[in-house]
Order: sequence, then structure tokens, then C-alpha cells
Amino acid sequence: MNRPPSEKPLFIQVHDADNVAIVVNAQGLPAGTRFDSGLTLTEHVPQGHKVALQAIPQDGAIVRYGEVIGYALRPIAAGSWIDESLVRLPDAPPLAQLPLATHVPPTLPPLEGYTFEGYRNADGSVGTRNLLGITTSVHCVAGVVDHVVKIIERDLLPRYPNVDGVVALNHLYGCGVAVNAPAAVVPIRTVHNLALNPNFGGEVMVVGLGCEKLQPEKLLLGTPDVQAISLEENDIVRLQDERHVGFGSMVNDILQVAERHLKKLNQRQRETCPAADLVVGTQCGGSDAFSGVTANPAVGFATDLLVRCGATVMFSEVTEVRDAIHLLTPRAASEAVGKRLLEEMAWYDDYLRMGETDRSANPSPGNKKGGLANVVEKALGSIAKSGRSPIVEVLSPGQRPTRRGLIFAATPASDFVCGTQQMASGITLQVFTTGRGTPYGLAAIPVIKMATRNALAERWHDLMDINAGTIATGEESIEQVGWRLFELILDIASGRKQTWSDRWGLHNQLAVFNPAPVT
Repeated sequence: MNRPPSEKPLFIQVHDADNVAIVVNAQGLPAGTRFDSGLTLTEHVPQGHKVALQAIPQDGAIVRYGEVIGYALRPIAAGSWIDESLVRLPDAPPLAQLPLATHVPPTLPPLEGYTFEGYRNADGSVGTRNLLGITTSVHCVAGVVDHVVKIIERDLLPRYPNVDGVVALNHLYGCGVAVNAPAAVVPIRTVHNLALNPNFGGEVMVVGLGCEKLQPEKLLLGTPDVQAISLEENDIVRLQDERHVGFGSMVNDILQVAERHLKKLNQRQRETCPAADLVVGTQCGGSDAFSGVTANPAVGFATDLLVRCGATVMFSEVTEVRDAIHLLTPRAASEAVGKRLLEEMAWYDDYLRMGETDRSANPSPGNKKGGLANVVEKALGSIAKSGRSPIVEVLSPGQRPTRRGLIFAATPASDFVCGTQQMASGITLQVFTTGRGTPYGLAAIPVIKMATRNALAERWHDLMDINAGTIATGEESIEQVGWRLFELILDIASGRKQTWSDRWGLHNQLAVFNPAPVT
């Protein structure tokens, strides 16, 4: 992998045991191409797609990352292109037989002296932004809240220069749903904890309709794993209240509550905080075959740096962990943590089974076009974001952490849902890797987007914040890109630099995970 950049044919073999490699060259390589190793292509192989390094018999194992990613559906000659149509999906690792906490990684040496400029909250958490968040108890009020947000941005924010902005925490939940169903704990906990994200400074206000199933009082309640939110009655605006005569009355009421909170937020100033106060989420979307060898390992290196600083880092996406879970359970800090990993995997297995689908539905057309044959190959690359640290805690969707360090926060793999759930779990910044490209962003959380390959970074030069494609061409090492990312995280968290998605105002809607029945 550490070859000088050139136009000569290049492939990447990740592990000595691999019998496949991926083509590095931007336009792919034609039949007859000969590599330095002596391997000759028998057909055109697109960039990022797999080439057989040796003959593979029918039903023979196809090995990448030193792990079996599938079995050959027919004999494959050395030098052949292995696309997804030639790969049979293997069975998922059986959960009951996995080792727990058998190879807990040693604690890495502390990394001291790194700081960022953040907003410290009364509860000890630290935000990377100073925002007013307007919580909604039901989707019915979303249009009204969006209308008021525009007025706040136009008329109120200029009076409060220390406030970075206002965010409507709209969602599709709250009514027409079974709020007492067991699985309803997930969306209710998520909406509740979104309001507590450190970037909102502890200033909570709620806009509801009045007749919804998820009454504001129920939304604010605490449970054994959820901190109760105490509000004054006038922090809750109900649009159906008799005192509201006309739309203007509703708008004015929301504006009055919002301005009261803006005055408090405006008193906050950035202060120097240790990097240990960061809570960073990691995610991948529009993944390709380079994700697991460039961007995700660089994120993993930065993850270890953050953990060494005492910070909290979350990785997620259950279906993109499930097929590599046998590599993670030995890294659990204790058997109890390992069992929690298994519980979240089993819960999601059941969830997919109830929907009469399975993990094979995960890879998107873009993933496959980028060279990923199946969810096994995708998962093995995805977990590289977790680095080498012990896994100290496992969270159910929307839960907040109780420990610092590397945490698995269970979420679906959907970009939008994962981002929303990680935000509810308290991240204040997210790192998002992509090979195919996405303009994804979050209004409340800065999202650093990392390209897996040079061609994407060059073509989307004003959307990608950092390029890891230089790893594939040998221009930089994983460690060098990891350090660049770590330093960029501190700059973005401090407000010294801005992500492209924030510069353009590209922010996705929140997508609360709701596995409970819709009535």
C-alpha cells in the first residue's frame, strides 16, 4: 500500500491470507493488465472491485480482511473480476458461541494536553455549539415550528450574537402510534434525549398540539435510564390552548418562550476544555470497497487518539456490525459488556425477522457499484472505525452513555436514522466517511465528511472536508490521515473551522427510529 503515486496498475491486498484484492486505479483496469506481482487481469475490473489473486474453486472461500466474505458460486480464475453475482452470502456468526472479553485490548498510553474551545453546561457536559433547540411532541406542529424558526433567525438572533442558531427538533412521531407498546420506549427516549444534547445548553422548550398521544408531560418523564426533564409550565406551548385565538397568537407565544431561552444562551461563552469532554459519533454512508482500507481505518486511528485523551467515541449501525461481531465481542471490556453486544445483535435479528427480511438487504446499489459484494464485506470494513480500544459500554437506541471511552451505540444503518439516534445519545460532533459521496449534514451537530478515494475528494472538493484516498495511493499513511482528522475535530469543535455542510447549510431532517406499531 505504501507505493509512490503513479499511473501504474495498483491493487490493495489487506491481509496476507486474502485471495482477493481491490483495484486502486481511478478508471479501473482493462484485460491484459499486468501487476508487479505478475498477476494478469483476464477481464476489465472497475475501480474498487475485487480481482482474484489465485484460482478459487466453486464453493471455495473468498477471503478479504483475512475473513471469509462469501463462497464462489462457480470456479473463478486468477485475474478475474469478482462481482457480487459470484459471491454466496455466508451465514452470520452464531451469537451463542462467541467469546466474550477474551482479548481485551490493553489500555493505550494517555494523550495529554489537547484541548478545544467548547460551551460548558451546568451538568458538566460540553457542547461544540450554542444552539436553541425547540422540541416538538408531535409532527402536527412541525410546520408551525418551522415558520417560527424563520422569524427567530430573521428578527431575534441578531440581538443575541453569542447564540449560533435555532434548530427545530421535528420528527414523525407523537400520534397515530402505540405510545404504550414495549418498543415505543425507543422513539420516546430518543425525542426526550434529543432535547438534552449538550449543544442545546440545557435550555429546553416544547411545542405540542394538545390532543396528541405523546403528551409533553409523558415526553418529559424520567425512567431508570432516562434523566427527567423539569420545565416550568410556560416552557410548554400547546397550540390548542383556548387562549390562542388565531395563528398569530400561537406564533407570538412560541417567540416569547424562545426569547427567554435565547437570553440565557447568549450569556454562554466558549472556554478551553480538555479533549476528554468531546463526544464524537462515527458513521459511514455511501460506502465502497475503499472504506475499509482508507477512511475507516483513519477514523479508527483518530478514535484511539480521542479515547487516549479520555473522550467518548461512538460507533453504530447494527447491520454493519453483525457480520463482524465475532471480532468485537473479544474486545468487550467485560463479559457484561460482551453480553450487551449480543443482546443488541439478537434484538435486531428479531426486528428484521418480523419484517420478513434479513441482513442481505443492507448493501445499496451504490455500495455494490463501489465494489462491496455483500453486507459481510461491508461490516468488516465498517468496524475499522472503532480502532483498537476496548469497548466499555453498549447503548440501546437513543440511550445516553454513563462512561467515557469507546462505546457501541446500537442504531439502524440508515444514515439519517443513525445520525438522529447518535445525536440523542449525546454526540456533539460526527465523522462521516463516504466512498460514493453524500451531502448529508445535521443542523445541530457539525458533520465532518471524509472521502475514501482521491477521485471523490477532487470531484466533490467543496463537499468533502478531508481526503483519505491518499492512503490508497501511498501518499499518506493511515496514521498521518488519522492525525489530520484528529486535529480537524478539535478545530471544528472549537468553531475555528467550519464543515462544508454547515457552510452550505445542508442539513437533513431528523429521522427518529420507531420500531413500535403505528396505529
